[in-house]
Amino acid sequence: MVIVGAGIIGTMHAVLARQAGWTVTHLDRDIEPRSASVRNFGLVWVSGRAEGAELDLALRARQLWQDIAVEAPGIGFRPDGSMTVAQLPEELAVLEQVVARADAGARGLHLLEPDDVRAVNPALRGHMLGGLHCTTDAVVEPRLALPALRGHLLADAADDERAYRFRGGRIVTEVGPGHIVDHTGERHDGDVVVVCPGTERQGPMAELLDEAPVRPVQLQMMQTAPLGEPLTTSLADGDSLRYYPGFRVPALADLPPQAPVAARHHMQLLISQRATGELTIGDTHAYVEPFDFAGAETPYEHLADRAESILGRPLPPVRRRWTGVYSQCLDDAICHRHQVAPDIWVVTGPGGRGMTLSPAIAEQTMAEIGAPV
Repeated sequence: MVIVGAGIIGTMHAVLARQAGWTVTHLDRDIEPRSASVRNFGLVWVSGRAEGAELDLALRARQLWQDIAVEAPGIGFRPDGSMTVAQLPEELAVLEQVVARADAGARGLHLLEPDDVRAVNPALRGHMLGGLHCTTDAVVEPRLALPALRGHLLADAADDERAYRFRGGRIVTEVGPGHIVDHTGERHDGDVVVVCPGTERQGPMAELLDEAPVRPVQLQMMQTAPLGEPLTTSLADGDSLRYYPGFRVPALADLPPQAPVAARHHMQLLISQRATGELTIGDTHAYVEPFDFAGAETPYEHLADRAESILGRPLPPVRRRWTGVYSQCLDDAICHRHQVAPDIWVVTGPGGRGMTLSPAIAEQTMAEIGAPV
């Protein structure tokens, strides 16, 4: 198998292909991937997934992440769960309807009173009316996961260098039947080619994605200095109820309007703590190109205010700010998986679900190719 793209989607295809016994040649345009797969929270987010097939896929992915962590502990997998905090009565009403659904048990959802929220996560000392605790949510380290997975693949192939070969800094110039040619002129042959292009839409990728129902989405995020105490769960605020399909219950229609800056930038608050104590905080969503190359400051200020209202204390100093762009399907598909030729597959467009669903998406691709793992 030849795999193009070493973000989390492409890398998980390499992991699952090796588990199925395939040899893998793996290419990426970057020497070390630097796109959406490292510019995110690292959340394995079951709580917000849509009912039905998407939830089933998320639960399968959650199990696969846990299994993969045994072989590649450097990914930093932690089954810490999440807390979605309600600060308004209307938000609490949404959470009450969510925990009343039949799938609440499968998601590991429990609605807690404020004192019980603080018992689970003592770092939350701000205003709240209650919190939705999800025990199936987890987190990995986004900056560490990709190199850890590649390191595992390379170590596994130590006795046969053909088993897994990674070629970073290679720009694809040709995608043909059973082969890839990169900008150095090197040809990479395989029985199957799987292209995971992310937001790349130039050269051969433009042709492969012609008329594909996907769009790029830009986000803004930031990271603080260490908090100084453990955040025992990841966090979400009431605006996340508007964003995730898992919260589509009748009470959602009764939420009051968002703050103007949050509505303008399509915002929610998510917080995950890195293994070294820093807080990753976001995010915004921009859907109309061309995207501004400079991130606006007012969304960062709003995110900081929201975070401090839940934590009940000032945030540590912000050390990093960044933007990222991911590819999102425009239809109801979980991702865009298309067989463009008998031996060429394109997989992209999971949107903000990529980190969560990547191992299960790769498993589905392998099954469709005819190589179940």
